Amino acid sequence: MQHDLDFGEQLRDWRQRRRMSQLDLAAEADLSTRHLSFVETGRAKPSREMVQRLSEALELPLRSRNSLLIAAGFAPTFPERAFETSPAAREAVQRILDCHMPFPALAVDRHWHLAASNSAVPALMAGALAALLEPPVNVLRLSLHPEGLAPRIANLADWKRHILERLRHQVAESGDPVLEELVEELRGYPAPASKSPAPASGEISIAVPLVLDSPVGLLSFLSTTTVFGTPTEVTLSELAIESFFPADAETGDRLRQLSGI
Repeated sequence: MQHDLDFGEQLRDWRQRRRMSQLDLAAEADLSTRHLSFVETGRAKPSREMVQRLSEALELPLRSRNSLLIAAGFAPTFPERAFETSPAAREAVQRILDCHMPFPALAVDRHWHLAASNSAVPALMAGALAALLEPPVNVLRLSLHPEGLAPRIANLADWKRHILERLRHQVAESGDPVLEELVEELRGYPAPASKSPAPASGEISIAVPLVLDSPVGLLSFLSTTTVFGTPTEVTLSELAIESFFPADAETGDRLRQLSGI
């Protein structure tokens, strides 16, 4: 989403991204279609309350709600400050990550830059090119780069496809040009034919695992993403916690071995 667009252009872009007609959005926001059309074309100026209703109807992220308010001539509602400058947020996130030990967990911002991690994560990053580990670390670039973790990912083709599909969905939802550039970059990284171990007879895969080689043997992970349910601050609303769980008993044992537990 280009936040330098005027209010009507931003609103129309979001409406089209959400695949809503003017009639759909007007009904959701309790407006007349005619009034909504006037607002989109700049013939009518929205009130602050109308901007908030439209943002809610479109289920916009907090950053985009602020952008619409500013474009309409109003002060933003939701505060924004760097994660590093918020001790309460950093402490809360770190507590969640540490509770996941001995399994890896990390927090990333909206562009997949590493914000925090628990002590199980550095061991998994060992051997990556030093430049890829310089802050800000982009965890998707680190994952798929040929001098990052890619040589150690046994099912690289499957994992790359999963990452790109997830990232494309995020781009479609957000319209973020930084993520669009990241998709193009990651697409260009080489990925050999999958070396994932074939599932046992009759076994059904419930998700795409990350199968990573390590000094103690293959580690197979299933991952989940957690976001804060009711954030009132922009940066925290964009933070995601990626938690990795052992996909088999052997991985759990090997992770405990790595962590010394």
